[in-house]
Amino acid sequence: MTQASAPQSPGILCIGSVLWDIIGRCTTEMQRGSDMPGRITRLPGGVAMNIAMTLSRFGMKPALLTAVGRDPEGDELINACGHFGLITDYVYRSEDLPTDRYMAVEGANGLIAAIADAHSLEAAGDKILRPLSDGTLGTEAAPFAGQVALDGNLTLSLLDDIAASPAFAKADLRVAPASPGKAERLRPFLSRTRGTLYVNLEEAGILCQSEFTDSETASKVLLDRGAARVLVTDGGSSATEATSEGAITLIPPRVTVARVTGAGDTFMAAHIAAEARGEDRQSALASALKAAATYVSGEPPL
Repeated sequence: MTQASAPQSPGILCIGSVLWDIIGRCTTEMQRGSDMPGRITRLPGGVAMNIAMTLSRFGMKPALLTAVGRDPEGDELINACGHFGLITDYVYRSEDLPTDRYMAVEGANGLIAAIADAHSLEAAGDKILRPLSDGTLGTEAAPFAGQVALDGNLTLSLLDDIAASPAFAKADLRVAPASPGKAERLRPFLSRTRGTLYVNLEEAGILCQSEFTDSETASKVLLDRGAARVLVTDGGSSATEATSEGAITLIPPRVTVARVTGAGDTFMAAHIAAEARGEDRQSALASALKAAATYVSGEPPL
């Protein structure tokens, strides 16, 4: 009998959505109701997946904590994760929940519309976190002490539990909303002053119930609202990394935009990887902006 191999030890945990991205892209500008020729692709995606794939390209060893169905689409997705060098030993495989999907339409003028069907991840709830409490990766008495990239596709109640849980007390939490529509789910990390938040200008406005015109102002208000540390991006205009010790604002490199879906995830992953290499605050922010700019130009972010 062949002995089962032991689970691999992760360098960072990526918690959240892992699904199939179905993206339609058109090289000309589109408006509501447009019917245009283009290309439709299906690729592994989801915030946690996008972050993990980029971390892997930067030489890190990410493990996924998510829900994936035991359907053919789920089996194919798990195999794809392995192809990208991601650890799937800790993924919750559901017998009765289908594998999640995300669908978007992009034109030359950016994202036109998108729908995220992450209902299976939400339905799985805290089952995806069992390895952090059952001794596999940690317990409440001996919590996981590494880096954790967390996305806002989880329910508000589960994100609130994570912000308060002893199982995450020693983790270096890096948190991003899945979309502007889910930005409010990050409120527990403001109220508990936990983690590093990665948000764009629109998401910062939703979290602060305000409107901002620049990333530096948004970052200051987020800190005033309780955030421990924030990174606020504003497309090609600016990006700010801020803590109670001060703020650093940089201008991203100018590039021709070929794609936008996944750009924020690439920025976050590149920033985590840069800090893991020992880069200082300004250098890490510059590295993340360069990687994101390269990504939206249509090239791999390396």
